[in-house]
Amino acid sequence: MEQIEFLVKGSSLEPYVVTFTKESDNLNAYCTCRAGLVGTYCKHRINILNGVKEGIVSNNAREVEIVMSWLVGSDLEKALSDYEVEENVFQEAALVFEKAKKRLSKAKKAIAEAMRK
Repeated sequence: MEQIEFLVKGSSLEPYVVTFTKESDNLNAYCTCRAGLVGTYCKHRINILNGVKEGIVSNNAREVEIVMSWLVGSDLEKALSDYEVEENVFQEAALVFEKAKKRLSKAKKAIAEAMRK
């Protein structure tokens, strides 16, 4: 098993410990932030997997590329790919929602204006 740890600056005074382990085609990622401790989505792990080095305060930021190479062919790669697709769908839906919300607000104002005439 291979393992790489990073110290990442977050909202806490102490940096979070972000740990990646690779065994065969299984890649695991752990973080000591609140989300990571309960096993939910954590931006610190995702950022490193996406090659983002900003926030890493340990002296091994160059090892981000190694972790990224571990992602290829791993069980985590498909999950991240599926997430990116759904994130794009969500963003598009959010834009449609905001436009519809503005149109609805405009229609309500028109009703209010018509009631005052």
